[in-house]
Amino acid sequence: MDVNKKIVVAICGASGSIYGIRLLKALLKNPINIYLIISSAGHKVLEHETGYSNESFFSFLKDKGITFNKKAQLHTYNQDDFFAPPASGSFRNDGMVIAPCSMKTLGAIAAGIADNLIHRAADVNLKEKRPLILLPRETPLNIIHLKNMYVAAKAGATIMPPSPSFYSNPESISDLVDSVIARVLDQLQIEHNLVKEWGDSIV
Repeated sequence: MDVNKKIVVAICGASGSIYGIRLLKALLKNPINIYLIISSAGHKVLEHETGYSNESFFSFLKDKGITFNKKAQLHTYNQDDFFAPPASGSFRNDGMVIAPCSMKTLGAIAAGIADNLIHRAADVNLKEKRPLILLPRETPLNIIHLKNMYVAAKAGATIMPPSPSFYSNPESISDLVDSVIARVLDQLQIEHNLVKEWGDSIV
């Protein structure tokens, strides 16, 4: 895997922050440069769902048992930092993932409203025709949600509602979450061993 692979990760204020954490865990095992943006609401959900309390995010990840590849790098940015690299089209990256993606963020992306770094980075990836993967967390979906997903998809985004698979006989919540993250990594063309491919003696 290329050491210089660059992935932008955003965690929004929807329930399901575990998807962002498990994605970071999978990415940091590799020699990848990660550019992480957590929204203000995302911080609050992290506190509620994971016990995160504004300590060093590096320390938080290590407390969660996440190990760093020696050549991996994690850069963190505030949602209001428009001078961060992901805010510019001249910053070439290999893809952006918003996990989880709130309906507010989805709506802003669909409407082309770039009023924070997450929205701007997503807008940049669309205009530069780079991968943008959204994990929308909401149910049931109303017609506005569905229309926004359609518009984002037409603009080039990949819509991946976090729908865990069961054919691999998961034994834990982590297994279910990883079945979603595995599909995200497939979209980013990043090798992993989170789940077996269909046909590889799954049952």
